Amino acid sequence: MKPELKKFMRAKAHSLKPVVITGQNGITPAVLNEIDLALEHHELIKVRVNASDREDRKTMTAQICADSSAELIQAIGHVITLYRKASKAG
Repeated sequence: MKPELKKFMRAKAHSLKPVVITGQNGITPAVLNEIDLALEHHELIKVRVNASDREDRKTMTAQICADSSAELIQAIGHVITLYRKASKAG
């Protein structure tokens, strides 16, 4: 994704609230399913990643991006912004 487009996405996501929050069990299939549904419906979402330290958050963020085929737009503290173009079939 081009830097200009990423900047636009960050600005667009500024007013969004997290739509999915990871629980104490981490990245479960249910959490991944909710992220997938939210991305399909909204394309641009925020996810709150509850992890004990920065390294755990980075690992969980990488797993979410890989499993959901989403692109990381921004990560600030516990909140990450993800983008994935919705499929035309849905």
